[in-house]
Amino acid sequence: MVDVDTFLTTLYVMVDDFCHSQPPTRRPGPDASLSESEIITLAIFARWSRFNSERDFYRYATGHLTDAFPTLPERSQFNRLVRSCTELIEGFVLHLTSLLTDARKCPYQALDSSAMPIRDCKRRGHGWLAGQADIGWSNSIGWYEGFSLLAAIEPSGVITGFCFGSASTADQPLAETFFALRANPNPRLKGVGSAFWGTYVADKGFEGVENHRRWMECYGAEVVHPPKRNSKKRSWSKPLRRWIAGIRQIVETVYDKLFNAFGLWRERPHEIGGLRARLAARVALHNFCIWLNDRLGRPRLKFADLMGW
Repeated sequence: MVDVDTFLTTLYVMVDDFCHSQPPTRRPGPDASLSESEIITLAIFARWSRFNSERDFYRYATGHLTDAFPTLPERSQFNRLVRSCTELIEGFVLHLTSLLTDARKCPYQALDSSAMPIRDCKRRGHGWLAGQADIGWSNSIGWYEGFSLLAAIEPSGVITGFCFGSASTADQPLAETFFALRANPNPRLKGVGSAFWGTYVADKGFEGVENHRRWMECYGAEVVHPPKRNSKKRSWSKPLRRWIAGIRQIVETVYDKLFNAFGLWRERPHEIGGLRARLAARVALHNFCIWLNDRLGRPRLKFADLMGW
C-alpha cells in the first residue's frame, strides 16, 4: 500500500520523464497554468473510482493537492487542458506497455469488445453525442446507448491497445480498423498500440473465414476463436474450448478493473474528445498500477488495497 503523496510523486516523475522525451508541443496563446506533466498526472489520478464525478475530484484536488499543484485552474479550464493532452496520454499508455511487455515472449493477446454505455437508452431526446453514440446490444446488459470498446490484452493483464466505435458497430469492422491502425500507425490515434505478430485469441464475434484471411494478408494479424456450437464445418473438443475460455478470462478481469475500479460505468461524456482523453487516462492508470505493483513485489492486478486514502 502507498499513500497519495507517494503515488502522485511516482506517477509524476514517470510522466515527466516521458513528456521530456517527446518533441515539444507548440500551442498558440499564453502558457497554460499547468505543465503537460502536471495535467497528465492529475488526469490519470482522477480516474480512481473513489471520485464519483469530475466535480468530486476537483473538490478533493482543491482541498488536498494545492500544495503540490499550486497553479491549479478552474475545473472547466482544467478539463480543456486534459482534452488538449489526449494524444500525449495515449502515448504514455504505449510507453508503459513497452516497459511491461516483451512481444517476443508473448505468443498471444486476448482480443474482445465490451459495452461502454454513456446514457440510458430509454431516455428521450438525442443526448450530447448524437450522431456518434447509438443503440447497441450487449449480452451482459442488454440494449444500451453508447459505444463499443475494443481492447487487446497481454496474458498478465497489461492493455496493449484499445479503440472504440458506436455501440451498433459489429466486432469485425471494429477489429478491421484496429488491425489497420496497428499495421499503419497514425500519430493522432496512438491508443491502438503497436503491431503484434503473435496470435489474437478472440470469441465468436470475430468469426468469418474471409475476414481472417484478409486480416492475415493485409495486417499480419492471426485471429483464433472457437467455432459456433452448431457449426457443421468444424468442432472443438470440450477440453480445447475450456482451455481457450481460460486464456480469455483475463479479458473479464481487466474490463472489471476499467469499469469498476476506475469508474468507466459512470462515464457520461458531453463531447467525444473528453471521452477519448478520460478513457486513455483509465488505461494509463491500469497499466501504471501494474507497473507499481511490480516494483512493490505485489500481484500485478491487486489494485483494491494499493492506495492508502
